[in-house]
Amino acid sequence: MDLNNIWNSVITWGINNGLKIIVILVGAYVAHLILKRLVEKAVKRLVVARASEDETAEQKREDTLIKIIHGTVHVVLIVVTVLMILSEFGVDIAPLIAGAGVIGIAVGFGGQYLVRDIITGLFIILENQYRVGDAIEISGTAGKVEDITLRKTVLRDLDGIVHHIPNGEIAMVSNMTQGISRINLNIGVGYETDINRLREIIDTVGEELFEDKEFGQGMLEAPKFLRVDDLGDSSVIVKIIGEVRPGMQWSVSGELRKRILETLRKEKIDIPFPQMVVHKK
Repeated sequence: MDLNNIWNSVITWGINNGLKIIVILVGAYVAHLILKRLVEKAVKRLVVARASEDETAEQKREDTLIKIIHGTVHVVLIVVTVLMILSEFGVDIAPLIAGAGVIGIAVGFGGQYLVRDIITGLFIILENQYRVGDAIEISGTAGKVEDITLRKTVLRDLDGIVHHIPNGEIAMVSNMTQGISRINLNIGVGYETDINRLREIIDTVGEELFEDKEFGQGMLEAPKFLRVDDLGDSSVIVKIIGEVRPGMQWSVSGELRKRILETLRKEKIDIPFPQMVVHKK
């Protein structure tokens, strides 16, 4: 082939296909910028903020979601751009697309559980169902969240055992430290107890605990007598409730039990043991 013909072919290809490649690259870059902006706006609209969540925590969660979604979109955009450029070089991309489809079907059958885990994990983070540090219960397993990824949730229970739970297997999750937490105690006293006096004692102990410098900071309201909850075989069961900050219900409840027990002993109010009445003929 003549050198002039080769040069003319290169020029012709550059004018036709080369310009198309430049347009494809510019279009891909513009699409990248537009999609990046759309992803950021969509995530900020969809992310559900907690009343107790500070701006730093919310921003961190938004940045995580933006990074994940934008990374996925970026990969798809690169693949499409490369295929279009190869087409301009005369490469038949139909077999590549067909091959990718076959591989995708194979991966779909083998990785359907992985895809389910990832999609569920995405919604867990997006909807702010729980986050690292929360105390939650999943399918009867309770513990503190140590890590959350798109694929799994890691819990550590009170025995120190670490549980790795695939997100796709989570049917229901109970968050014990979201928004507010509540004290919910039942205490039994003898049937001879003056309930009105008992109410005064419990409310006084609750107010003192609420004003305590150490425990009061974790409380939203003073614990108080709610009602007579049940008439048991050997005791009258009364219910005590109160609202505390997330995660403080266990320490505040423990201190409240201790103070009520001490006060009942001083007031000589019995907390009866189970007993049985035997009738002789």
